Amino acid sequence: MPVAAGLALALLMLPVSGAFAEPKPTLAQAKKKLEKLNEQADQVVEKYNQASEKWKRARKKYRTLNENLNRQNEQVAGLREELVTMAVSTYQVGVVNGWEGMIYQSDPGALLSGLAAADQMSTSRAQSLSAFDEATKALRTSRDQAKKALSEADETRDDLAREKAKADKMVKAQTKILRGLNAFRTGNPESPGIQYNGSASGNARAALQFAFAQVGKPYRYGGTGPGGWDCSGLVQGAWRSGGVSLPRTTWEQWSWGASRKVSLSELQPGDLIFSEGLGHVSMYAGNGQIVHAPQTGDVVKVVPLSAYGRRIVGAVRP
Repeated sequence: MPVAAGLALALLMLPVSGAFAEPKPTLAQAKKKLEKLNEQADQVVEKYNQASEKWKRARKKYRTLNENLNRQNEQVAGLREELVTMAVSTYQVGVVNGWEGMIYQSDPGALLSGLAAADQMSTSRAQSLSAFDEATKALRTSRDQAKKALSEADETRDDLAREKAKADKMVKAQTKILRGLNAFRTGNPESPGIQYNGSASGNARAALQFAFAQVGKPYRYGGTGPGGWDCSGLVQGAWRSGGVSLPRTTWEQWSWGASRKVSLSELQPGDLIFSEGLGHVSMYAGNGQIVHAPQTGDVVKVVPLSAYGRRIVGAVRP
């Protein structure tokens, strides 16, 4: 076999990955991949936030039940001590002051008094035993409830850990592309923001003033301030400043606003704008602008609604 033909055959038989380096993606390809990652990240972060809220509720439920359990434990312990004291007292007194002693009383008045005391002691004992029995049953029920709540909390904690791992992986991928494009923005957790000078009034104005004061702070998934925010955390914090309590996640906020939906053609400053899939929410600032916490590698900022970059599903007016 000629030498040249042998070399050509050897090259053809080399593994592709070993023979040729994978071409570096073009700027357009990198941006397209980043856009896809950002859309996926919206859903991943939302699931993380849902798991986080579920974990918080489960943990609160367990703590409440556990506190009740501890109180009931103390109550049962007190009743148990009371019964022990009663039993010891009965044993020490014996029959001297019991029925046999009363039967041989020569004084009828003393006999009647003794019978009344015995009857009272018997009623008191019965009441104590009944109270102890009921408290013990309640304790068992509370213990079972607390055990179940703890199990639920453990499950939601595991769900949270899995969703966090997915979110961390997504952030790592986004960060890699952004740094490659030299477009990663760290933001400033101490940013003083900018002043809101729009036309909003009342609660909406207070909410927008708060949101504008966060401009320049980093996007941080799961962030509820003050040094970093995700999209739903920002609008929740802003409207809390305006005196309105919103749920934590975008899905919950959209559901909360079921009877408060408004047309996009009738937007007013302060309205919440939701993306298709409910993975992202922003706040309308007026004059065709929005304020929002976009995604990993970016900061809270004010941009034209036309530059939103996501398909819009609707709007809600808090």
